[in-house]
Amino acid sequence: MYPTITPTVTTEIKRNMATSPLSKKARIKQHLDTLRSLRTKRGLFRASHNEVATGYDKAWLRDNAYEALAFEYAGEWNIVEKTYHTLLDIFDTHIDKINWATTNKPFETWQYIHARYNPETLEEFWEEWGNKQHDAIGVILYKLAEFEQNGHSMLRNRQDRRTVQTLIYYITNVEYWHDADNGMWEEAEEVHASSVGAVLAALKKWQEVGTMDVDQDAIDRGQAALDALLPRESETKFTDLALLSLIYPYNVVSIDMAHQIVDNLVYNLAKDRGVLRYKLDRYYNKNDDGYSEEAEWCFGLSWLAICYQRLGDAKNARKYLDKATATITKDGRIPELYYNHTDEPNENTPLGWSESMYVAALYEVRS
Repeated sequence: MYPTITPTVTTEIKRNMATSPLSKKARIKQHLDTLRSLRTKRGLFRASHNEVATGYDKAWLRDNAYEALAFEYAGEWNIVEKTYHTLLDIFDTHIDKINWATTNKPFETWQYIHARYNPETLEEFWEEWGNKQHDAIGVILYKLAEFEQNGHSMLRNRQDRRTVQTLIYYITNVEYWHDADNGMWEEAEEVHASSVGAVLAALKKWQEVGTMDVDQDAIDRGQAALDALLPRESETKFTDLALLSLIYPYNVVSIDMAHQIVDNLVYNLAKDRGVLRYKLDRYYNKNDDGYSEEAEWCFGLSWLAICYQRLGDAKNARKYLDKATATITKDGRIPELYYNHTDEPNENTPLGWSESMYVAALYEVRS
């Protein structure tokens, strides 16, 4: 790892929040309450509100890890624990499938761990739609290891420990370092730096913890693959919003590479109301032919604020936090995105991921 980047949720950050203006505390409470409204009885977060017609009433593995971040910063460990316990329950529910893939190489996408689930029954949505997402497994494994290190273990018993070990065997057996996946944006299969980096960071973290069997060869191959890809996200994408995950939360790149990733992204993708996921992104593209009017993703601004803070650039950290604040709607919610060069958000408002990253940025960025 690269210890020169500030670690997560430090005592200094918490102390800073204790003396912050009431308006900042009020904003944190407002957005935590919005996140609470997305929780189900089982403890999972929906991606957006229950009535949305876009399919965002479902629970994604990755989104839940990011949505729980806000409560980690706020010290509401009961919510964090419930989220991760239910995520572990999901894996246990489908453990036979996962066990099969620890010794057999999956050859159909449905044989991989799926990325989204019914938030009440924990059943997978198994239709073909881009569900092969190694970074979703990586982020959960990474956070579980980080909790172990920080004295907030989410592992309740031996079964949970067996489940984590099975996930490590699974992601190693699928050969994540060169197994093309659908990536963070659930689109075309490629080898994505953000997916390789997520798993690499998780394996390194568990190796540091020292309680799981981690194959050093899987780490070495992952590191070599990541080094070969960077600073690109993939063969087709020069830069991509997903690359920020390599800086936060994973801290799996050098300071110099982190600066290069941020510089490339800001120059090519940063806009007033959000960050483009990548050039020529067709999702919610305002232009009918899907060309050069890409949607502006709100949580990218909070993400940039956090990354700049981690890199010691307080001025830009504040700049992007202010930009993130400007994306809040009149009723106090943060959308998934705004249509290019407009003040029109899409219907996925609020987006839990956006809400949580904004809370994280409020804690991270100094007043």
